[in-house]
Amino acid sequence: MIAATRKPQLLIVDDDPLIIDTLSFFLGGDFDVSVAASRDECILHLRNCGSDGNRETPQVALVDLGLPPLPHRPDEGFALIASLLAHSPGMKIVVLSGQNEEDHGRHARALGASEFIAKPVDPERLRQTLLKLLAFHDEALPALATPRQSAECALIGASQPIRKLREQARQYANSPFPVLIEGESGSGKEIVVHCCLHRQTERKDRPFFALNCAAISPALVEPILFGHAKGAFTGANASKSGYFEDAGDGTLFLDEIGDLPLDLQPKLLRVLENGEFQRVGETQPRISNARVIAATNRDLRQEVRAGRFRADLYHRLSVFSISAPALREMGEDKRLLLDHFRAIYAQQTGQAPFTLGPDAETCWMAYNFPGNVRELRNIVIRLTTKYPGHTVSATDLEAELDSQSVQPSPGGLPPTDPVELVDTALLHLRQRGDFSLDDTLQLWELAYIEAAQRLTQGNLSQAAKLLGINRTTLYSRIGTLARMKNPGGN
Repeated sequence: MIAATRKPQLLIVDDDPLIIDTLSFFLGGDFDVSVAASRDECILHLRNCGSDGNRETPQVALVDLGLPPLPHRPDEGFALIASLLAHSPGMKIVVLSGQNEEDHGRHARALGASEFIAKPVDPERLRQTLLKLLAFHDEALPALATPRQSAECALIGASQPIRKLREQARQYANSPFPVLIEGESGSGKEIVVHCCLHRQTERKDRPFFALNCAAISPALVEPILFGHAKGAFTGANASKSGYFEDAGDGTLFLDEIGDLPLDLQPKLLRVLENGEFQRVGETQPRISNARVIAATNRDLRQEVRAGRFRADLYHRLSVFSISAPALREMGEDKRLLLDHFRAIYAQQTGQAPFTLGPDAETCWMAYNFPGNVRELRNIVIRLTTKYPGHTVSATDLEAELDSQSVQPSPGGLPPTDPVELVDTALLHLRQRGDFSLDDTLQLWELAYIEAAQRLTQGNLSQAAKLLGINRTTLYSRIGTLARMKNPGGN
């Protein structure tokens, strides 16, 4: 008897029960559907998938932007896109939203969503969109890696940042010491681990284990890493080894290390210092010889200053440090990556590749790609689907880009309407008799600084770039504002 093929897993995140019921009915024939009504519920579901062997992580997610507690704004939906990709970088995300502003769709795609569809939607069109996305295979996900295998770190690109990355990876690859890889979301940190620090080294035939610290419930991180004794906690029906044991003298990759629970950090530090650890519920020390590689898109120095990450653990993890460059820093490599993905997806779909017209190519090279290689890959997927064998114009391409990230022309005005600003100020002054210009400006400055830090997940270098100031200026502003908020503090 031939076993039935398992349906792909689809996660629908929407707070409207009618929409959930309707979509579950229409899509249930092709997908194994699970649902969530909020970002918190969705994250809990994903973490349970990671700890329950009977449930797979969804391959595709259908996400509404307007989620509680802010159902009339896109903020929660945007944040959920980042959370989904932190949990599962290969997940395909389709945004289905009643907030049909074009800029929302572009920004969602820049964050890593594969497609944006406005409500109301034709269920059949939605079904076809989801199935087409799943047709693009995950073999292409090693975004920076070439198909060839060699003794060198095989990364696509000839720019100075990529050459520096290759050289650092070559120097550190066979060292037994930890390596910390820092870089923005979507910049290909996991590719550096697999293709440069494990697969191309003397450890390539040894075990490789990976834990995404953002994808697992904090309560489960310790038993997964260190193992547990029988009866150590509810559900521990037998003793089980953890990743540090199972990795032997291979590699253990800790992705999103900035999300490691603070109370667990001393135990990881102990392993790094002398190799010792204990299973949960045991007192007997064990020894690990695994080589640890960690990655983060946060500024761990800022996390240390904020008390969210131990300074001693940071220094131990960063014996060697590698920076995965942002795509906007890689110049002509944008064109090389375009050629790479275009060839892969044309072959996968059996269609002729698209080409960029001269104006579109200029637009491509001027674009910042805030979502880095992940965003570039998704743009190529959409262009492959929409324009097989055709020449893409600048207008066609601009429809796929986040308009807020296109390089402004010299002397261009910022995207702000002065008339609207004056109207807002008039309304504010009429409604408040105790208005203070200094207090209001201070409040807005603090809000923008905090917003920039949230968007960059605490990476001050990137926050400074978002705000259009240098990093030292941002440090100064943060200190000044902190003193203003707490004038009596030390």
